[in-house]
Amino acid sequence: MKLTAAAAIEADAVVVGAGPAGTAFALNLAPLRRVLVLDRRDTPAIRIGGSRIGESLAPAARRLLTDMGLWEAFLAEGHSPCHGGRSVWGGPLPVEADNLRDLDGPGWHLDRGRFDGWLRRMAASRGAALLVPAQPLAVTRDGTKDGEGWLLEVENAGRRFPVRTRLLVDAGGRGSPLAKRFGARRTVSDRLVCGWVHGRDAPGRQSGLTWIEAEPDGWWYSAPLPAGRRVVAFHTDADLPAAADARDAGPLLRRLSCCSVLSQSLSACGFEPDGQGGFCAAHSSALSPAAGDGWLAVGDAALGFDPLSSQGIFNALYTGLAAAEAADRHLSGDPGALPGYAAGLAPIRDAYRTHLRAWYGLERRWRDRPFWSRRVKE
Repeated sequence: MKLTAAAAIEADAVVVGAGPAGTAFALNLAPLRRVLVLDRRDTPAIRIGGSRIGESLAPAARRLLTDMGLWEAFLAEGHSPCHGGRSVWGGPLPVEADNLRDLDGPGWHLDRGRFDGWLRRMAASRGAALLVPAQPLAVTRDGTKDGEGWLLEVENAGRRFPVRTRLLVDAGGRGSPLAKRFGARRTVSDRLVCGWVHGRDAPGRQSGLTWIEAEPDGWWYSAPLPAGRRVVAFHTDADLPAAADARDAGPLLRRLSCCSVLSQSLSACGFEPDGQGGFCAAHSSALSPAAGDGWLAVGDAALGFDPLSSQGIFNALYTGLAAAEAADRHLSGDPGALPGYAAGLAPIRDAYRTHLRAWYGLERRWRDRPFWSRRVKE
């Protein structure tokens, strides 16, 4: 689909958000339909300090990437493998787990900026049009389409112009900016927030491991980042006093010194914090409904996962693929395609909640503390 400065742009599907979920949708649908992707940023979003918090891709993503015809191209990107993890959870001693017996092989420590940019290029190479920076200022039903389409007023580089489409895709993250306009509501399950700080590692020391350690008011996470860097993140609830420590690098690092195993491991790998970091929401949430008349939501806009699950990017890729398949059926006249997609997310949400309760339930040392009493049920 070609973009010109002429009047209205016509598309079969317009995606608002060019993160992994939005671009996964676009690259899967673009060979079959006209797809336009809008994003308010002209480059993939990065956090304070030049890097994302530090994200990993589960080994099972290999099957998704293979299904999408992306596996070899993904390998060529050279992301660092994640061979396993070390945790202090449910007891004072560290436990190690590896991926040696996983049939899908290792997971991956992602360079998120590069990964997101690669997905944008893959979508464009398959025919999707990417318009950045751009955002919809208004969204209304398109009367010329007999109520079957949408009319958007889009702003790009100081220009405003109309875009007509038959399907809208909300890939705007936890805020679900489009779906909320259509009456969808988010159910938030907890108050989890995350504060993090970046720093440098000594090269080659335990670079393939993620680390997790529980503490009385939450839990810690650490993973390598590109260019010899590392992230250390603390998770707690927004209404607890510990959240004040999560908001600032100085108090966060002082709190870290109380986690003996993790702080010793970081010292052993030569971690040197540089004070760069940030703070964000990390709660579990679900959108209801996740699809409606002429629209659907993907990725975090549909389901928001606790970082403990390590399922955020996997969910983005999966929902992008599943939504693209549903969108093609919908555009071919199948009235059950979009409701079927939304219904298919319910068992994923239910399984996630069950597993999350089980994971948190393994830690019972601080059942009387608010953070854990909210999650550990008798």
